[in-house]
Amino acid sequence: MPSTNATPAHTAQRHRATGLTFAVLGAMAFSGKAIIVKLAYRHGVDAVTLIMYRMLFALPIFAAMAWWASRGKPPLTRKDWLGVLGLGVSGYYLASFLDFAGLAYVSASLERLILYLNPTIVLMLGWLLYGRGIRWGQALGMAISYGGVVLVFGTELQGQGTQAVWGAVLVLGSAISYALYLVYSGQMVQRLGALRLVGLATSVACILCLLQFVLLRPWSAAAVAPEVLWLSVLNATLCTAAPVLLVMLAIERIGAGAAAQMGMVGPMSTILMGAWLLDEPLTWTVLGGTALVLVGIFVFTQTPRPPAG
Repeated sequence: MPSTNATPAHTAQRHRATGLTFAVLGAMAFSGKAIIVKLAYRHGVDAVTLIMYRMLFALPIFAAMAWWASRGKPPLTRKDWLGVLGLGVSGYYLASFLDFAGLAYVSASLERLILYLNPTIVLMLGWLLYGRGIRWGQALGMAISYGGVVLVFGTELQGQGTQAVWGAVLVLGSAISYALYLVYSGQMVQRLGALRLVGLATSVACILCLLQFVLLRPWSAAAVAPEVLWLSVLNATLCTAAPVLLVMLAIERIGAGAAAQMGMVGPMSTILMGAWLLDEPLTWTVLGGTALVLVGIFVFTQTPRPPAG
């Protein structure tokens, strides 16, 4: 009898442990994108060409995801397609391109810290667009986390000058673009489903990145070092498609809140990989700024959101 009663609890514990593992691996895989982009830049490739190859290799994966999630579902209306197009442009095309462009000027560590501010940007957009309130705990968390980013940015400003400013602006633009996607995707996620919407929107972004290359670069620009091709394959699979699936599986097992908390390993893993693979300086200022960002986001997410309206 005792063993029978313990079985459901053991199964639930194992289910949760699996979910936590998926969330951690997903966060680390997402954070690895910046490392791969920085490594590819060492081979003389530019942002337009690099993102073209990433999306070229990712397109079959996301197209298959969209097809799988659309089986047995009603076809999209004209309004749905316009929504998918808009979300694809904002959430995946523009956000990805600005991020890639910014990484040419700032460290992988600063890039990850800026992107990690995304929940606070979503909240501020809600305040600007819908007049939603901001609680004092959320304001405190935002102040702490933004202070951490300013601390790390100050270090890069001393070494990179105006390049650091331009790179930070581009990455911040990427974060704002993705936050707009999150703000406006709520109703479409409920109507189409998360997997179907992600598959369709990312497929749109992939096609736009390919068209961007065709319009802005000569075909000869596609001749890149073999290392760039392999890094792009790795980026498309390990750091693009895989983490999307891992995070979805994690949310299914432990919920969105716990999965988001596990995402805190992302900035730290980026800093460690940056120091190991890119020889980026691992200073007390960087560590202190990262700690402030993590603490600030933790405080921010622990504060209940004000009611909408």
